[in-house]
Amino acid sequence: MDPYNQAVGGNGPPEYMRINHKLGPLKVLNAHLIAYPTPMNLNYFWNWGSLAGIVLGAQIVTGILLAMHYVSHVDHAFASVIHLMYDVPSGMILRYAHANGASLFFTVVYLHILRGVYYGSGNQPRELVWLTGVVILLVMIITAFIGYVLPWGQMSFWGATVITSLATVVPVVGKQIVYWLWGGFSIDHPTLNRFYSFHYTFPFLLAGLSIFHIAALHQYGSTNPLGVNTQSSTIPFGVYFSSKDLLGLCYLLLAYALLVFFFPEELGHPDNLIPANPYATPQHIVPEWYFLWVYAILRSIPNKAAGVIAIALTFASLIALPFLSTVHVGSPRFRLLSELLYWIFVADVFLLTWVGAQEIMPATVLLGQFCTLVLFVYLLVVYPFLSWFESHLYLSR
Repeated sequence: MDPYNQAVGGNGPPEYMRINHKLGPLKVLNAHLIAYPTPMNLNYFWNWGSLAGIVLGAQIVTGILLAMHYVSHVDHAFASVIHLMYDVPSGMILRYAHANGASLFFTVVYLHILRGVYYGSGNQPRELVWLTGVVILLVMIITAFIGYVLPWGQMSFWGATVITSLATVVPVVGKQIVYWLWGGFSIDHPTLNRFYSFHYTFPFLLAGLSIFHIAALHQYGSTNPLGVNTQSSTIPFGVYFSSKDLLGLCYLLLAYALLVFFFPEELGHPDNLIPANPYATPQHIVPEWYFLWVYAILRSIPNKAAGVIAIALTFASLIALPFLSTVHVGSPRFRLLSELLYWIFVADVFLLTWVGAQEIMPATVLLGQFCTLVLFVYLLVVYPFLSWFESHLYLSR
C-alpha cells in the first residue's frame, strides 16, 4: 500500500496508479515522471539532475535557432555571428542565452556530480548510473569545446590549435588523428565545418544518453541524504517533488536572466571578440572557465604526453569510483572524517580552476602540481580506503 494512502487510512492503490492502465502509450511517462517512487526525505540537492535536463533542452532549442544564421566558413563565421547579434531580431539575446547556457549547464552538472560523490550515489548497485553520468560529462566537454571554436575568434582559433595538437601524443597514429580533425594539414575551413557538424549532432547524443541515464537510475531507485534503504518509505515523484523542482527552476531562470541581460560577457574571454588571426598568438591562451581545472592539470606537467595521460587518468579515476568504494552507508554525515576530506577535495578542484586561469609562472605551476597530486590522492587512495578505515575504526571501539 502507498505510505501516504496508508497514513490517511485509505484503501487500495493510490489514484496515480489506478489511472495508469488508462493512459496507453503515456503510461511510461506516468511511471517514470509522475508515479516514480521516490524517497520521501530527499532535499534540494536532488534538484540538479532535473535542472540539467531542462538546461540541455534550452541549449538544443537555442542551438537550432543559432544554426539558421551561422555560416561555417573561416571567412564568414565571425561575420555571421556579428550579423546575428546586430541584424537579427533578438539575435543578441539568443546568442548570449546559448553561450551562458553552456556555463549554467556545466555548473548544474558539476554540482550534480559533487552531490553524487558526497552521498555515494554511484555505489553498488547503481554503478551504471555513475558510468553513464561520466560518459555524459565527457560528451559535454567535447561538445562545449567544439562550440567554443565556432565563433572563430582569437581564443577560438588558438584553443583549437592547442587542444587538437594533443592528439599527437597517441603513438603511431597521433599525427593522422590530428590531420583528420583538421581536415588537412592546418586548421582551416574543413576544420570549422567538421566542428560545426559535430557540435550540431552531439547535443542529440547527450539527450539519448540522458534518457539512458534516467532509465539506469529508475532501475534501482534514487538514493537519499541518509544513505539508507528507504524502499518502504517512498512517495510519487510528480505529486510531491515537482514543487521542489519548480522552485529550483525559478532560481535557475533568475541566474540565467542575470547573466544574459546584465552580465552577458562576464564568463567569456575578451580576445574572442577579435576575429581569428593565425599570425598573432594571444599572450595568454585559456579555455572557458568550466575547463580550467582540466587545463591546470595539463599545464602543470611539463611533458605534453604525461599531461594528456594525467587527464585521461583523472577521468578513468572518476569512472572507477563506484568500483573502488567499499562504503555501505552513503551519507558522510555518519562518517565525519570522510566529510572533512570531501570538502578538502572540493576546495582543491576550485583551486585548480583558479590556477588554470592564471599566467604560467613558477609559483602557479608548483601550486597546480600540488593540487593535481591532492586530486589523485583523494580519487585513488582516500576515496577507496577511507570507508574501510572508518569501519574498522568505529568497530574497534
